[in-house]
Amino acid sequence: MLPLLTKLDQIPLDKSIVKNLPIGAGIYIFLQKDIALYIGKAKNLKNRVGSYFTSVIELKTKRMLGESSSMSFIRVNSELESLLLEAFLIRKYQPKYNSQAKDDKHPLYIKITKEKYPRVLTARKAEESGHKGIKNLAFFGPFPSSKNVYSVLKMLRRIFPYSEHKLGKRGCLYSQIGLCSPCPNEIEKIKDIVTKKASRDKYIENIKMIKLVLSSRISKVMKNLEKRMRNAANEEKFEKATRIRRQIERLIYITQPIIPKEDFLKNPNLYDDIREKEIQELRSLLYPHLGITKKILRVECFDIAHLAGSLPTASMVTFIKGEADKNFYRHFRIRQVKGSDDISSLKEVAQRRMKYLKTWGKPDLIMVDGGKGQVAVFLEVFGKTGIPIVGLAKRTETLVLPVYQATILKFVQIRLGQGAALHLVQRIRNEAHRFARRYHHHLIKSQLMGNIS
Repeated sequence: MLPLLTKLDQIPLDKSIVKNLPIGAGIYIFLQKDIALYIGKAKNLKNRVGSYFTSVIELKTKRMLGESSSMSFIRVNSELESLLLEAFLIRKYQPKYNSQAKDDKHPLYIKITKEKYPRVLTARKAEESGHKGIKNLAFFGPFPSSKNVYSVLKMLRRIFPYSEHKLGKRGCLYSQIGLCSPCPNEIEKIKDIVTKKASRDKYIENIKMIKLVLSSRISKVMKNLEKRMRNAANEEKFEKATRIRRQIERLIYITQPIIPKEDFLKNPNLYDDIREKEIQELRSLLYPHLGITKKILRVECFDIAHLAGSLPTASMVTFIKGEADKNFYRHFRIRQVKGSDDISSLKEVAQRRMKYLKTWGKPDLIMVDGGKGQVAVFLEVFGKTGIPIVGLAKRTETLVLPVYQATILKFVQIRLGQGAALHLVQRIRNEAHRFARRYHHHLIKSQLMGNIS
């Protein structure tokens, strides 16, 4: 076994190991003594590894299990991170049973061509040094299936549009839906030299960002985008600044964050260490203002969803030790008539949550998606419980903290920079938003089908 894998704990292979596996995302490795036989990824390690011990498995899988003596796993933060780490490990260790990922007959790689307008394409291993006279700017993989390749590219293309086609005379189909923007064909038709150069620079910048993301250099991408956003805002180019902010938000959502792949192998407990660091950093930010003395182990976050006031809903998601615990998730259908008023809706939710404080459990921190108004209504309901309340203003990623000076309620605002605390609160807020929208869409669908009024 290569040195990095020796740092991982080897768990003797037995059906009973499943109950002790985490439910989050990660990479799992089946081993024969000191040799990696198979490397796979999972959104839910417990469920995925458990599936290997069912009565119905393929003959090849059964043979692999028969040869395996132990397994290891590495927890990660996001789907994109698991895809990239899995590809890295397969390429590094060439496991016997990852034959599909080593088969040159399948387009299991991602390449960026070295051309005037670099293209992002799927590729075969045989094309690593170039193909048909076109050299490669970068080459990534192998990915265990073509589905994984397209998953990565689909996520990235929505953030950093790119071209797959050779130069032509008119804009491609993808340029009409913003996925090849600016389109090289359209750039070449621009007659003004300055405008043409600016458009090409914009395209090349997108390619540069994709290359950095696929290389797991996410922090550099973020710093670059934030700098460009600030410059655009200072120059009063607000539309451009807004577009870049959307890129940042989407990138944060799909990465959350990407850690250098080798770091997971140097420290098998890195995932848990990251969660602990996030909680400690958040507590350190809140302590001077809210005086939180104990650990923030359980956080509840609330969000509202509606469409022009129709079928308003709310969500409550619960994170314990930095991880989502769906056993404590709750949906609320807003009962009040004035459903488009988020403040009034949140007050109703706060009052309903208060009734179940003992039976559902008491959180160490309540987070609300919003600013002063949203925080104030929760404070009005929970003020006597001693539970700290904070808001997260989405546009600026700013924590909003209620502070009493004498008997006057004031608010302290803390702008979150890149770091562990930001990753934690964004992950919690995004999950609350997703859960609220999910229920809202369910109600809309039910209404359209005539199931509810």
